[in-house]
Amino acid sequence: MEIDIRAVRRLRESAGARAAIAPMVEALCRSDADLAAMRVVCDWIQYKANFRDTVMVRPVIAADGPSVTSVAGYELAVDLRRCARPETDVAGEVTAALSEAVHVTRGTGSGVGGPRVGEYSGGAGDRVWLEPWVPGSLSCVWRFNALYWQALAAWEKTTGKNYEQTLPGGESDARNSAAAREVILDLFSSWDELASRRALPEQLYVIELGVGNGGQARTWLDEFVELDRRHGRDYYRRLHYLMGDYSAHVLDRARKAVAHHGDKISTLVLDATRPQQTLGFLRGKAFCVYISNVYDNLPTDDVASIRGHPYLVEVRACLRRADAVRIARRYHTRPGELAALIHRLLRLGPGLLAEAAPGRFAGTRDAVAFWQETWSALRLQERYVPLDGLDAYQVTPAITGEILRPLLESCGDARMHVSNGALASFADTLPLLHPFGRLQCHDLFLTAPDGYLTGFHGPGKYDGSVVNWVNGPLLALAGSRRGFDVQIAPGRRPGVNVKTLTAQVRD
Repeated sequence: MEIDIRAVRRLRESAGARAAIAPMVEALCRSDADLAAMRVVCDWIQYKANFRDTVMVRPVIAADGPSVTSVAGYELAVDLRRCARPETDVAGEVTAALSEAVHVTRGTGSGVGGPRVGEYSGGAGDRVWLEPWVPGSLSCVWRFNALYWQALAAWEKTTGKNYEQTLPGGESDARNSAAAREVILDLFSSWDELASRRALPEQLYVIELGVGNGGQARTWLDEFVELDRRHGRDYYRRLHYLMGDYSAHVLDRARKAVAHHGDKISTLVLDATRPQQTLGFLRGKAFCVYISNVYDNLPTDDVASIRGHPYLVEVRACLRRADAVRIARRYHTRPGELAALIHRLLRLGPGLLAEAAPGRFAGTRDAVAFWQETWSALRLQERYVPLDGLDAYQVTPAITGEILRPLLESCGDARMHVSNGALASFADTLPLLHPFGRLQCHDLFLTAPDGYLTGFHGPGKYDGSVVNWVNGPLLALAGSRRGFDVQIAPGRRPGVNVKTLTAQVRD
């Protein structure tokens, strides 16, 4: 039996977490599990809201088995933070998870056989299943994520909080005047050089993706006006600043923050994973593309290398029995009918759901409350399914899994995010850049593949949305193959995990 204990600093600081290891091992030894086929991974999950149980079991499907139900081994995943709580029965959690694993694994490939969507799994940990086994990027958790941005106004009205208040720190390096000045002065230098060659276009385009409350744009544009006045080249007259976001509500709020810049601003609703669908007319014209806290909120798969073989992580969203019973009782339905009601919410949104089901929801506020309770209770079961080959796995429509090989082979047995949505967005944004242009992105970037061996990097829950750290080395590799130099630097504020990725055409 292999035991992998991560997040050493947190473990050293927590006597409760250290004390949990012994009862965990004792429970494993008392069980009927084949310890030779068992791997234990202990994480400190820093996100208090996440999709994990305190202890969960991930089946490893046999690479040469006759069907998807043939199991070669198990991975026991343990959250040391919750195990450190005095009220946690660690041995009981381990025993229950091992018992449930048998039922979760049995006959649930692609929803054929075994418990269907909306049914209980049976066993020690009864669940209401919301979907069949799927790759992580296709899970319904991302439909919840999309709903959050589509119906953000209703969510905020119910909670009484602006969504940015729920983010750690509540601000970004982006809203830093010194950082804005640095970027603007670099632009001026490039534009001066092009102007001296009579090669500077009349229209100077800057793009911001993921606009937040408009604070970044306001800071940047206000600094631009002041620096341009000192510089004396009248670049502001030629500037066009385009703000793109998935959420029309967020764009409306951001537009008000920069209203004093008038017709210099254009706002566009767009899909961050396919920016050229909306911005293709700017191909080769953008001198700066600025992105903040977008990539960590885009769909992703996970892949793993186990004993030298590649695996795809499949997930299955569910509700625990106690949560399903509580939610069903409150909204006048049965636990077995919750899955259909939840998918109706995801399809219609809270406003239309309240109109369609007035017997369950007195109004939009009640439908939002149902949405919030379901989101809070939502869990993901996981399993490892063998990949026939990395080249057969499609990371994005244009990139195969072969790009993952050097990363997976660099750190032994490991699991990492594929960052499918972030990679698609990044690759589709690079062609928008002018040869003198630059992409700058502030986000939760890992800087080396072995970072996945030392801590938990998502998924977590921010209010109603999903957060995952971004596989920085993968984006750097993709950019390098397209002729771009990609660098990831620490953020400006100490103690903050956000880093800055910069990409520009290689000299």
